Amino acid sequence: MNYDKSFYAEIRRNNFKTFLLFFAFFVFIGLIGVALHFIFAETGFGILIIAGIFAIVYGLVSYYSGDKIVLATSKAKPIEPDKFPKHRFLDNTVEGLAMASGLSKPKIYIINDPSPNAFATGRDPEHSSIAVTSGILEILNREELEGVLAHELSHIKNRDIKVMTIVTVLFGLISIISDIALRSLIFGGASGSRDSKGNGNIILLIVAIFFIILSPIVAAMIQMTISRKREYLADASGAKITRNPKGLADALRKISGFSQPVKSATKGTAHLYISSPFRGKNISNLFATHPPIQDRINKLEQM
Repeated sequence: MNYDKSFYAEIRRNNFKTFLLFFAFFVFIGLIGVALHFIFAETGFGILIIAGIFAIVYGLVSYYSGDKIVLATSKAKPIEPDKFPKHRFLDNTVEGLAMASGLSKPKIYIINDPSPNAFATGRDPEHSSIAVTSGILEILNREELEGVLAHELSHIKNRDIKVMTIVTVLFGLISIISDIALRSLIFGGASGSRDSKGNGNIILLIVAIFFIILSPIVAAMIQMTISRKREYLADASGAKITRNPKGLADALRKISGFSQPVKSATKGTAHLYISSPFRGKNISNLFATHPPIQDRINKLEQM
């Protein structure tokens, strides 16, 4: 099998799907703007501007300080390679894979938790960190650990933190728009409806209002879909670094065998982990932050 062709085909496919989802996000925001104008007439554009300012400020804070917040929330501590042999092995492995992938060595952190998991964070390759749980060092062999670390380095190389920050801003924008619009409807009414004549316009007004109400749910679905595509992309990119898809596939199989959640994980940090830290508690695959583990394993084994 031509491994290079398999790796690159999977990478191109997931990048293209991410592009389409971003396009859908922007089209969706445009439709929301149309709905706002129909409901509120002149004030609809103002709601869009106010929501945009809040979302951008939130995005900037997340982009420049998000990694420090995530590491603190996760109770991650810097590794001590001079004190612990396993930390030294982790440090050497990350350094070797970073060189192989053409990246600067990221900062490395350890989370004292028996549940095996890992994540990467940081706004760009020059300001990046990798955190692993103590449990992952206990259960994975060298090839499996290399697969996991290559996956996380791929998130850094693919600038997935930047991608997901943009996605979060877009989701926040839509959520804020929906909230402001609904409050305006409750307390001020729909100014556009005063100019409406005929049942057709009333029906369109009702459709526009329902569209605004349901928009955060649709936006959350797009957000989670992009998150899942970036996981597939990091799997393929990580396998390309190690030239060993089986290592990551075996690691995912072992990680999925643990039912214990990561104690310090939160809903805000769950999408960063290599596997859901909540161990299958998602309500639906549509809102899951990660693809099904078996699907990921199957794709890796086909490379």
